[in-house]
Amino acid sequence: MRGRPQAIMIVMLSRDRQRRALVLEALQQRAKQFRSREGSWPFRMPHEPLDLDAIVEDALTGEGGRVPIEALRTRSILRMDWPSGDTWELWAITLASGLHLYCDANGAEARVLASARRGNPSEADGFFLERLAESQGHLFGIEMAGAAPDRVRSAIGDREFLADVFVDLLEDTEAGRALGNGPDFRAIVVGWLDGVLKAPPMTRRQPRVRDEEPTL
Repeated sequence: MRGRPQAIMIVMLSRDRQRRALVLEALQQRAKQFRSREGSWPFRMPHEPLDLDAIVEDALTGEGGRVPIEALRTRSILRMDWPSGDTWELWAITLASGLHLYCDANGAEARVLASARRGNPSEADGFFLERLAESQGHLFGIEMAGAAPDRVRSAIGDREFLADVFVDLLEDTEAGRALGNGPDFRAIVVGWLDGVLKAPPMTRRQPRVRDEEPTL
C-alpha cells in the first residue's frame, strides 16, 4: 500500500502525456492545411486565426481530462501589459516534426496564427516579429489597437531590432501618436522602450527577413 500513491501519480502523468500528444498531433494535422501568402515567407497561415481551445477540445473528445494551454507552449516570445490589466502574449509551440507554431493569447482566448519550418527557433521568432510589425498584424489576421503598453517583455535581446519592430508596429497608430510628436519617431520609440522593456542582455544581432528572403 505504501507505493500506491506513487503508482497513481505515474498513471496520471502518463495520461497527461498521452493527452498532450493527441493535441500536438491534431495541431500537426491542422498545420498541413496552412498556406503561404504574398510577402509571408517563411510563414504559412490558416485562412484565419484558429481557436486553440477548440482544437484542444476536439482532439480530446472521448478522452476525458484536459490539457492546459500553458502545457503546450515551448517558449514565450513577446508579452505586453497595460495599466488596465489587459495583456497580449505571443508564444510558440515546437512540434516533433520541427515545425514552429506561432500563437497569441489575450487573457480571453488563444489562437494559432502561423507556422514556420526553421532550424533555429530564435531566428524564426525574430522573423515572425518582423513580419508581424511590417503588416501591423494584418498578415496574420490580427490587429494591434489601443494605447501603447506600459510593460513589454521580450525573449530577444537585440534592442536595435526591437526598436525597428515597434517603429513599424506603432507608426501611424493611436498608440504611436500617444507616445509623442516629433520629427524622429524612432527616437521616440527608443526612449519609450528604455522605460518599459525587459529583455535578455544583447548577445548577437538578430537575423532579419530581408537578409534571407528569396527573390523571385
